[in-house]
Amino acid sequence: MNGLEVKVIDNDVEKAIKVLKNKLVKSGLFKELKARRFYEKPSVRRKRKSLEARRRLAKALKRRQRRESE
Repeated sequence: MNGLEVKVIDNDVEKAIKVLKNKLVKSGLFKELKARRFYEKPSVRRKRKSLEARRRLAKALKRRQRRESE
């Protein structure tokens, strides 16, 4: 992950924190932290990655079918 930068405009720190949190969520940092909280065996990691890939593929196919039907 390359450096994230958030500028505080007009001393609006609350808004800057919201923007930073949004960027962290989009970069996947929170998901990675949650995944690294406990050790995951390589076999379990492979199964999880395979399942995620299947879900992404199914979602993409569903989106493509929806576009073609419109």
